[in-house]
Amino acid sequence: MTTWFVNPDARTWSCDKPDQAVAVFHQSLPNYAPTPLVELPAIAESLGVARVFIKDESSRLNLSAFKILGASWAVAQALTNGASPRSLDEVRSLLGSDSPTLVAATDGNHGRAVAHMARILNLSCEVVVPAGISEQAIGNIRAEGAHVTVLDGSYDEAVDHAKAITSSLPYALHIQDMSWPGYEEIPAWIIDGYTTMCTEVDAQLEAINAGPAQLVAVPVGVGSFLHSVTAHYRSTGTAPAILSVEPVGAACVLQSLVRNELTSVDTTFTIMAGMNCGTPSRDSWPVHRAGVDAAIALTDDQTRIAMKELAELGVDAGPCGSSTLAAVREALSTPERRLDLGIDTTSIVVLLSTEGRAANPLS
Repeated sequence: MTTWFVNPDARTWSCDKPDQAVAVFHQSLPNYAPTPLVELPAIAESLGVARVFIKDESSRLNLSAFKILGASWAVAQALTNGASPRSLDEVRSLLGSDSPTLVAATDGNHGRAVAHMARILNLSCEVVVPAGISEQAIGNIRAEGAHVTVLDGSYDEAVDHAKAITSSLPYALHIQDMSWPGYEEIPAWIIDGYTTMCTEVDAQLEAINAGPAQLVAVPVGVGSFLHSVTAHYRSTGTAPAILSVEPVGAACVLQSLVRNELTSVDTTFTIMAGMNCGTPSRDSWPVHRAGVDAAIALTDDQTRIAMKELAELGVDAGPCGSSTLAAVREALSTPERRLDLGIDTTSIVVLLSTEGRAANPLS
C-alpha cells in the first residue's frame, strides 16, 4: 500500500478567502478563548528544523476538541438561512417557534459539538455513531442531551443512517462534515468555521515575531478540516507546505491523490478514531488535489510513540492530535522528502493537534 504522495505544484495554487465573519461569531460563544500555541524546542532539535509549535485544542470551549468551530458556525448559518450572524444572541433572536432537530453522524467529536450547540440553543438532537466508538465518547455526546444511536457498521453507514433519521422527522437539519451531491452548503459552512484555528495560529506566530510557518501538518478524516487549512493558507499570500495525515487503514484522501480521482477505501480499526473515515468529502476533493503538498499514512504504533512523547512534554494530545507529530517525524526522515516539502534547518513547523485525550479515549 502506498503511504506517501507529493504534489510539487501545490504551492502555486491559490483560492479566495473564506468568510471573514466566522472568527467574530466564535468570540461570542460561551468560554471562547484562543487555544494555546505551544513551542517544542526539543522536538525542533530532533527534527532538524528551527522551531516547532503545536496548536493545542484540548481546551477548546471546554469540549477538548476543535470540531465545535465548524459545527457552531454551520448550525448558526443553517438556522439563519446563511445570514452570517455575528453572535449567538443574533442566532437566538432569529429562531422561530418551530425549532428543528439537529442530526449528525460522528466518530465522536463532531457529534458532541453538534449536540453542544443543540443544548445551548435548546434544540433536540439525534446523533449516530459507528461501531468501535468508546463508551466515554458516546457518554460525552449523551451528556450534552442528545439521543445517540450506536450502529453496528462503518462511518459511511452511520452517515446514511443519519440521512434516514433526518428524512423521517417533520423538521430536522442534518449537520454533517462531509458533502455529497445535493448536500454542499452545510459542509461548506463547517469548513469556513474551522478557519478560526488558522487565524489564531497566524496571530500567535506574529505576536512572538516567529514569522509564517513553512510546514503545517493536518489530521484528516473526510478531509473537511484539510480543505479549510489548505484554503486558508492558499488565500493569504503565505505558502507553507500542507501535509495531510491519515491512518493506514483509512487513507481515503491519500489514495484519492495517488489515483487522481475521488476514492473510497474499506476502513479498519485504528486508535485514531476521529480519522477513521472511508470516503473523502466530495466538495473538498478538488481543493485536496490542487493545494495539498503531501499526504502520508501512519500506523497506530507510530501515533502511540508520538502521543507518549507529547505527554512527557506536558501536551494533552489524543491519538488524532498526536498523529501530526508522528507524520512530520516520518515525512522529514529522508533528504528526498525534506526536499519535496521545502524544509531545512531554518524552517518553522506547525502541528495541528485537534483534540485532547479526553475527546478520543482509547477503547
